[in-house]
Amino acid sequence: MNTTSLSLNEIYDLAKKTLLSNGCDEENANILSDTIMRAERDGSHSHGLFRLPAYVAALKSKKVNGKARPEIKKISPSVIKVLGNNAFAPMVLKVGLPELIKLAKETGVAVLAITNSHHMAAMWPETEAIAESGLVGFACTSYMPMVAPAGAKKALFGTNPISFAWPRPGKTPLVYDMATAAMAMGDVMVAARDGHKVPLGTGLNKDGKETTDPKEIIKGSGGVLLPFGGYKGSAIAMMVELLAGALVGDNFSYETAAKDNKDGGPPSGGEFILAISPEKIAGSGWEKHSEEFFTKMKSMDGIRLPGERRHKNRLDKGPRKINKELIEKIKKLS
Repeated sequence: MNTTSLSLNEIYDLAKKTLLSNGCDEENANILSDTIMRAERDGSHSHGLFRLPAYVAALKSKKVNGKARPEIKKISPSVIKVLGNNAFAPMVLKVGLPELIKLAKETGVAVLAITNSHHMAAMWPETEAIAESGLVGFACTSYMPMVAPAGAKKALFGTNPISFAWPRPGKTPLVYDMATAAMAMGDVMVAARDGHKVPLGTGLNKDGKETTDPKEIIKGSGGVLLPFGGYKGSAIAMMVELLAGALVGDNFSYETAAKDNKDGGPPSGGEFILAISPEKIAGSGWEKHSEEFFTKMKSMDGIRLPGERRHKNRLDKGPRKINKELIEKIKKLS
């Protein structure tokens, strides 16, 4: 793979220039460019510049409103809803997260229900922001059908990622962000682009047979992803469909697919976010207790806490290697 080096500022500037050229206003472009830059900074390549052509496709088709202003509604003392108004998810999160955090600190537990938003980014930014405020965070969102339920050979679930974050005052939070598919579709697409194989169990080809060729799994091939952990992962993916669809008042993955314009950009859907105050629920001493657990866990050979590698990547302020063909493709979009 041919690569070229870009500084974090250059990554941000490239993303912002491209978004402004294709219908985003300054505020939307700033927020989404920051999300893209932070993904590259942390080593999450499948959610960085790799996603920019799809964002542009959604702007060009008018599926996403690059000038959208989401609306926030307080449903109860501990429940808020944000109507995305066809905005990209980072813009919606900017509106909803501060209020969610405020309510959780006041009441102990708060829920943010997001509808009519377009999510194609990593989910750790929202849960990490919650944890950095001293709260426990959980988030999930559905997508378009790409994953076959355990025992099936046709897609019904989205990749349905979940993210969880635990606050560690004075330290970086514990954070994980994972698809409930055996592999995120973005990672499968990157593997296909770069000529790499994927592990057996990642997905099925168009004939319903397991394959290690990512090109036989990606969208448009007729193949499907599999859930991680068989029936257990399939049940978690189903839970996400219910939380991010029925519970927030938005679409299931199959309903999203029926309404999508197939431009390749992020589809419209919902997101469920939960914030919990350990101070109000556990009382004083929760930090010490949880740190004792982490110390015990890290004393075991081969253990790394979720999020540690990403936070280590973050300390490197130097340039990042970016696929050269991708950069050329992006430059043509401006």
